[in-house]
Amino acid sequence: NTVWDVKTARFDEGWTVEMEIPFKSLRYGSDQQQTWGVNLQRNAASKNEVSFLTPIPAADGYQGLFKMSAAATMVGLEVPQAGTRLEIKPYGITDLTTDMNATPPLVNQGGGDVGFDVKYGVTDALTADFTVNTDFAQVEVDQQQVNLTRFSLFFPEKREFFLEGQGIFDFGGGETGGPVAFYFQGVQRGGQSAPVVFFSRRIGLEDGQTVPIIAGGRLTGKAGPYSIGLLNVQTREERVSASVPTNFSVVRVKRDLLRRSTVGAIFTGRSNLPGEGGSNQAFGVDGLFSFYDNLSVMSYLAKTQTTGLRGDDLSYRGRIDYSGDRWGLIADHLAVGDNFRPEIGFLRRDDFRRNYASARFSPRPQSIEEVRKVAWEGSIDYTTNGAGLLETRVQQGLFWTEFENGDRIFAGVTDTYERLEEPFGITPAITIPVGEYSFVNSRVVYALASQRPISGGFTFDRGGFWGGDRTSVGWFSGRIGITPQLSVEPSLSFNWIKLPQGDFTTELISTRTTYTLTPRMFVAALMQYNSSLNALGTNLRFRWEYQPGSELFIVYTDERDTLDPRSISLQNRAIVVKATRLFRF
Repeated sequence: NTVWDVKTARFDEGWTVEMEIPFKSLRYGSDQQQTWGVNLQRNAASKNEVSFLTPIPAADGYQGLFKMSAAATMVGLEVPQAGTRLEIKPYGITDLTTDMNATPPLVNQGGGDVGFDVKYGVTDALTADFTVNTDFAQVEVDQQQVNLTRFSLFFPEKREFFLEGQGIFDFGGGETGGPVAFYFQGVQRGGQSAPVVFFSRRIGLEDGQTVPIIAGGRLTGKAGPYSIGLLNVQTREERVSASVPTNFSVVRVKRDLLRRSTVGAIFTGRSNLPGEGGSNQAFGVDGLFSFYDNLSVMSYLAKTQTTGLRGDDLSYRGRIDYSGDRWGLIADHLAVGDNFRPEIGFLRRDDFRRNYASARFSPRPQSIEEVRKVAWEGSIDYTTNGAGLLETRVQQGLFWTEFENGDRIFAGVTDTYERLEEPFGITPAITIPVGEYSFVNSRVVYALASQRPISGGFTFDRGGFWGGDRTSVGWFSGRIGITPQLSVEPSLSFNWIKLPQGDFTTELISTRTTYTLTPRMFVAALMQYNSSLNALGTNLRFRWEYQPGSELFIVYTDERDTLDPRSISLQNRAIVVKATRLFRF
């Protein structure tokens, strides 16, 4: 995310774009004559088409743009001598805060702080980042979710210090990808099954509270065939979440093999555990082996050490994935021990063995001009506990179509079996008791293409739910382009649920509005209402990049309790002004 500039213009026959990248923004060797790789990608949304300057293997997908071995070769460059590769970015911040949940409550309490970030190019492929008294006040608040499962929700990372280069720290592969995973998630499965050994949101956040970061550093990049990621962060005490001063360490190394294969290892360490004392470490090795264009084999073995826990602390996985255009096959086995606890990671459930298999047939019919692709897909997800007893079985069948204009339609049926060994509270007033449950759910999704003035996905669900019935409608990833400068991104989710223990509804309404005053200045507002949490939140952000890499932020946040609709009470409120200044050497 470096400094560069761009200008565009329209004329009668089309448009032009000109990009200017300062040499200070690039990392390169000391030779006067340089040979670089270059590729360009263009998305023509009106034709549902993606094109590249040079061809890339279809199996690489969008990531193929960053595969320089497949890029065009730029020769004859005469470049200035590489500089010191040093960037320093200090910040100053002032705020006014009200927090009615604090003891004693805070009302319009002022504050201020300073800090800085440093970026240094160790080599042309290795970059060191340092941060002191880190602040993330300018980051947008999380998008609210409704949790109708007995597992934790997964929220993505949004803080820039952790986002840049985070792919180096990925370990062990992820979930089933593609459009089906995005548009047609199983309503009961609800997300990540495999452990995330390193999840950066565990640093600087605890039980929804911000934990101050004293300082941190990291080293990321390439050294020959090796990808390297080192990270160390020290946090302060935080009283509300009972967090104590803690050190977080991560070491990640991957070695390139053959054309598109890697093997690697990871270590994570946490010096203190919240509310428990003791420490935690995680160790793991993994491998991704790609054969031909579409066949890949992935596996990992990981172990944790946690103070006070002994034995049954392993997790391992093996997965075979054939992702051809016409045919697709996946076989996946995952195991997580009862005491496997990656305390700088994310784990939805423990003590389980999961077997997953899916098959896809997706031809491109030539006889139907309006249709680009159709697909039939079936899958089974079979999960047992450590004793071998069945806990979850999800069987899913679906059909989907991609049209030439980019629209997509999905329709499918999910058959779910769940065995509860412990009751769980689906709402504060309703608890699902111990027992065995079988229910079938049907879902239809219509997703409008992104180039339309109104885009997004409309969903409808109907079927059984924990011994009762569930009806759901929603609209997600929506966008309404009102003017070239003004856009609105609404998201809606409504659930009507009838259970033997009682009936309830959930309502989740959020709207992100963005107005771009200039290419370097915008105002954004995110307003959210979540009936499950009785919460109404507002987040307003003004950002002005007054010179490349230097910014001014003004952020207003307001959270209110809607339990009593006659008196929507303020919980916390803050207004923050933050300025940064980039110095490059």
